[in-house]
Amino acid sequence: MNMRVHTGLSIVAVVFTAYLAVGGLVWTSPVSQPALFIAALSLYLVTTWLCVFWDFAPRPAGAEPRGEEAPAGALPKGASLPLWLCVLVLATTVLVPLATWSAVDEGARLQPFATWSLGGIGALLTIVTVRRRPLYAWIGVVLLGVSSSLWIGLPNSLALGLVGAAVWVIVAQLLTGLVDRAAVDTAELTGIQRRSFEWLASQEGRRRERRVRVQQALAVAGPLLIRTIESDGDLEPEERERARLAEGSLRDELRGPRLLDEAVRARLQQARLRGSTVTVLDEGGLDAVSPAALERIRADLAEALAGASSERIYIRTSPHPRVAVTVVGRSRRREDPDGDEVVDLWHEIAHPRPTLDR
Repeated sequence: MNMRVHTGLSIVAVVFTAYLAVGGLVWTSPVSQPALFIAALSLYLVTTWLCVFWDFAPRPAGAEPRGEEAPAGALPKGASLPLWLCVLVLATTVLVPLATWSAVDEGARLQPFATWSLGGIGALLTIVTVRRRPLYAWIGVVLLGVSSSLWIGLPNSLALGLVGAAVWVIVAQLLTGLVDRAAVDTAELTGIQRRSFEWLASQEGRRRERRVRVQQALAVAGPLLIRTIESDGDLEPEERERARLAEGSLRDELRGPRLLDEAVRARLQQARLRGSTVTVLDEGGLDAVSPAALERIRADLAEALAGASSERIYIRTSPHPRVAVTVVGRSRRREDPDGDEVVDLWHEIAHPRPTLDR
């Protein structure tokens, strides 16, 4: 709950309960046991204000409240009252009317200063309901009804405040439930809005990346495509070689952009100039890698490709928790050029370990 709202409601509760207690001090007839009467008022005020100010101090953001856990998806609720305080409330519900009516003469038990406890205890039970203990509030209503009926009779109890106490508890429970429902709905709507913003941001990032890729493709392949159209496909050997290299570069940019930097692109270009067929595939595993770790992986990849002379070179990312990238080279044996290819290059690049600041 917002701290300002909490403070405002607490002030209202204190002022209202103090007003009810002061009403009990307006004696319109003699009180036979004034000390007992004032002791009942004091017990009532102490118990009520304990319920109001229990766990009043603001908690740090994100801290879980003590007491009953909030249902799944609900916003954090105010702390519920502890069990010992609920027992004190029930004891106060029984003792305060008992002491009040015992302290006055039998003929004055229907006077407003003698029946203040009906409204006062009703306000106390309303506070208990708001503090997430509705069961104890209803037990208090029953106890209040039984004790008041024994002292002044059920009809007088209903007419002088028992019905109002029950109505207050009902209204407090309904309003608390509605506020909680509204809090849950607000949390769900906030989550939906956040997810929609994240989806829009990801789509914008993808569109921006596609524009960059298209611009790179046009920069690399545009002149060659124009030349191919102009010559009707009759290209010089050098132009065909440039087209082969451009196609390989475009495939690298589309299939494994996270593995590429200037050094890696240069090594791939050199391998293709030596006649190697290079395949780069990003199959996941690097999404959660930090920029610094990704930079070290690229540096290791460029070093692994520095002296690669295999006929076919395969570079793949790995979902393995330890291995980040695997580089495999395959070639035919010189003594058996028509035989099967064998692996002549195998290099695994491990995920860099995070460095701890000392």
